Amino acid sequence: MSWVLGKLLFVVLRPSNFLLLLAITGLVLARWRPRPGRRLTGLAVTAIALVTLLPVGLWLTRPLENRFPRPTAMPERVTGVVVLGGGVQLDQFAGNGRPDFDDAGDRYLALLELARRYPEAKILFTGGIGRIEGAPVAEADAIEALWARHGLPPERLLLDRVARNTIENAINAKAMAAPKPGETWLLVTSAKHMPRAIGCFRTQGFEVVPFPVDYRTGASTGLLDDLRVAKRLYELDEAMYEWFGLLYYRLLGHTNELFPGPAA
Repeated sequence: MSWVLGKLLFVVLRPSNFLLLLAITGLVLARWRPRPGRRLTGLAVTAIALVTLLPVGLWLTRPLENRFPRPTAMPERVTGVVVLGGGVQLDQFAGNGRPDFDDAGDRYLALLELARRYPEAKILFTGGIGRIEGAPVAEADAIEALWARHGLPPERLLLDRVARNTIENAINAKAMAAPKPGETWLLVTSAKHMPRAIGCFRTQGFEVVPFPVDYRTGASTGLLDDLRVAKRLYELDEAMYEWFGLLYYRLLGHTNELFPGPAA
């Protein structure tokens, strides 16, 4: 129930949807209360203009991505690698049988890279169907196909086809990996998502080494870089989704901190 509620709440709270709803409400209100209606519409249009001119989404993404840096020195031995789902184009895969990915596809490049770097390590992928309306296949099905296309041994791959969100990723990964003291497990997910993911794994008592990927911010953010309304709103939506997720997960008790950080 909390999974569905969180999805539905963010449909309204997603900045692009919220600003559109604000503008429409202002236009409708203007029929009966012209002055407040015009102000509301003007507020929405001004906010969209500011978000287009200023890279607000990237500014909000940077602290998320910088929270857990990638290891400066990789471990010599790794027991296993946990890769979180996200970025799989389920409808395309169901239609043509070829694994396709969106701009979170760096997770799967990392999956293949780490599988070859640590040939003795298990690779655990956790990702089912994270959409309310469902899908004909699970993300894990696409990863199984990707793994086979690269000729990797099937016995190394552990697949969780059930998890729908981050807390279920952590619960199922812990059960499947059954980590023991002294083992080293890497966690692969998007850099901006790593704080929430680490928070969930900590509550499950599964200690992992962060291996963030899919960075969206660079050394600097140009104010005049690619001034497209759709792109700027998308960046803001993505950043706010993570900040909303951190707050929502803390309220539900899925994490013990509002903004999980590196262990002291």
